[in-house]
Amino acid sequence: MKQHGMNADFIHLHVIILLLFIFVVLSLTSSTMIFLEWQLKHEPHKLSLRLTLPLYLSIYLSIFLMMQVLQASSSSPHLFIKTPSPLTTTTWGLAPSMSGVKSSSPLFSIHFSQKSQTSIWKSHKSAIFSFVAPPRAASVEVGSSSVSTGTAEDDVLKALSQIIDPDFGTDIVTCGFVKDLQIDKALGEVSFRLELTTPACPIKDVFEQQANEVVAMLPWVKNVKVAMSAQPAKPLFSEQLPAGLQTISNIIAVSSCKGGVGKSTIAVNLAYTLADMGARVGIFDADVYGPSLPTMVSPENRLLEMNAEKRTIIPTEYMGVKLVSFGFAGQGRAIMRGPMVSGVINQLLTTTEWGELDYLVIDMPPGTGDIQLTLCQIVPLTAAVIVTTPQKLSFIDVAKGVRMFSKLKVPCVAVVENMCHFDADGKRYYPFGRGSGSQVVQQFGIPHLFDLPIRPTLSASGDSGMPEVVADPQGEVSKIFQNLGVCVVQQCAKIRQQVSTAVTYDKSMKAIRVKVPNSDEEFFLHPATVRRNDRSAQSVDEWTGEQKLQYTDVPEDIEPEEIRPMGNYAVSITWPDGFSQIAPYDQLQTMERLVDYLLPTIQE
Repeated sequence: MKQHGMNADFIHLHVIILLLFIFVVLSLTSSTMIFLEWQLKHEPHKLSLRLTLPLYLSIYLSIFLMMQVLQASSSSPHLFIKTPSPLTTTTWGLAPSMSGVKSSSPLFSIHFSQKSQTSIWKSHKSAIFSFVAPPRAASVEVGSSSVSTGTAEDDVLKALSQIIDPDFGTDIVTCGFVKDLQIDKALGEVSFRLELTTPACPIKDVFEQQANEVVAMLPWVKNVKVAMSAQPAKPLFSEQLPAGLQTISNIIAVSSCKGGVGKSTIAVNLAYTLADMGARVGIFDADVYGPSLPTMVSPENRLLEMNAEKRTIIPTEYMGVKLVSFGFAGQGRAIMRGPMVSGVINQLLTTTEWGELDYLVIDMPPGTGDIQLTLCQIVPLTAAVIVTTPQKLSFIDVAKGVRMFSKLKVPCVAVVENMCHFDADGKRYYPFGRGSGSQVVQQFGIPHLFDLPIRPTLSASGDSGMPEVVADPQGEVSKIFQNLGVCVVQQCAKIRQQVSTAVTYDKSMKAIRVKVPNSDEEFFLHPATVRRNDRSAQSVDEWTGEQKLQYTDVPEDIEPEEIRPMGNYAVSITWPDGFSQIAPYDQLQTMERLVDYLLPTIQE
C-alpha cells in the first residue's frame, strides 16, 4: 500500500492567508503613498479625490475579499498540494482537513466545506469567487497503510466519474453506464461492466482503457477487470410501434426526393458500416416499384420465408445484416396503385421478425408523397440521412424532403453529397459543379456534410452484390462511410438522450421541466397549467370549440403520474384521474411559464 504523509503536502492555510493579506495591504498602501508624494511634488494642481478614491477602494476591496476567505477557511485550515500523476497534471486546491480531496482539474480550484459554503452564500450571494463543496471523499490518515473512504464503492465510483462521455457531456457514472460493480478490498480486486448505449460506440475502447487506468490509481487496488456491453435493443416509443418493431432501438431513414443520386448505395454501405462497428443491423428496401436491394446484396436465400404459425415474415440475411425487400418476395416488379403500395410496405415492415436490432436502415423511395408519409406514420423515425448530388436541380428536390422531415419532427443528422469529384493527372475535377451539399447544410442547419467521390469500384461493387465497404474495407470510400457511421451513432445517441429527458417532473420544485429537443431552450411549467391547456376532445368540443374542462376542475396541487416521450414531437402525460394527455412540444412552448423558481436552497 502507498504511504501518504502530511509534512510535505499540507501547509497551514492561516499563515499563508495572513502573509498574503499583509503583502497586499502594504503593497497598495506603499503605492498610494508614492503616488500621492509624486503628485504633490510635480502636479499638485491635479490632486483630487477623483484620483485617490480608486486606490482607496482597491485597498478596501482587497481587505473585504481577504476577510471572506478567512471566514470560509475557518473549517478548511489546510492547503492540499497534489503531486503529478500519469493521468493528471499538477493541480492545487483547498480542501477540508478531514477530506483529503484529490483535484484532477487543470485549473486552480477552491473546495470548502459545506458549512462554510452555506455561510458565504447567505452573507454574499453575489460573491466574486465560486466556492464548491467537496464531494464525498476519503480521510487521509497519517502513518496508515491505506486511504480509507466512506466505502470502497464510493472510491471506485468517484474515480470513474472522471470519465466524461463526449456526446452527453456527462460522466459515465451519471449516465448509468457502470453495472455489476463487485469489490474485494482485502484482495484489492475490482470488477464491473460498462453498459454503453450502443455496441457501435466509436470510443468504447477508449472508455475501457480509461476505466482501467483511473480505478487502478486507487492505492488499495491491485487488479481491475472491465467488461464491455451495450444496452438491450429497445425503442424510445415502444407503445406506439407494431409488435415487429418493438425490439429495434433506432430507425434511420436514408432519403432523397430525386431518383438516381445513389441513395440505395448510401443506405446499403451505411448499414454494413454500422454492422462492422459491432451493431445489429437490418435494411428495409421501401421502394416497391424499383427495389435495389436484391441487386446490391446477394444472399444465399433470395426469397423471404413465412412463419405459418405466427403469420410473420422471416427476413433473409447476408453477412450478419437482415434484409427485407419487395424484390425478395418472388413476384418481380409490381404495377400497383398508391394505397396498395402503402399496404405492402406496411405488411413487409411491421410483420417481419426483425429480432433485436440496434439500427434499422430504411432505404426510402424517392419523392414526398403518400408512401413516404405512410412510412413516417408507421414508425417514429429516430433520424434521417439526406443524399444529394452537386447539381442545382438535386438541391431543389432534396430541400423538399428536408422540409417534409422537419414538419414530421424527424431530425436530419447528415447530408451525403454523392458523385462530387474525381482525381486525375494530379488534379481534382468537379464535373457536376459544387456547393449543393453545403447549401443544404447552411440553409437547413444540418450539422454534418460528407463528400463521396466518383469511384468506378463503388458502382461495380453495387452491381456485383457485394457492398464497397465489404469488398474494400480499407479504401478511401470505406473511410468516408466509417466517418458517416460514427456520426449516425453519435447523433442517434444524442437524440435518444434529448428525447428521453425532454420533459420531466421535478418533485422538489413541483414543476414540469421542459428541455426542447434540438434546442437550448429550457423552462418550467406548473402542472395545473399543462392540464388545463389540453386540446383533446375530452377537454374542448371539437365542433364548437367550447371549453369542456373548466378551470376549477383541475386542482392547483395536481401532479403527473407518468411522462413518456412520443417521438420527437410530443409527450404523453398520465394524470391521477387516468387521463392521458398528448402535449406537443410546440404547444408546451406557448404555455405560461414559471419564471420565479430558484435553484434549491443550499442545505445547512
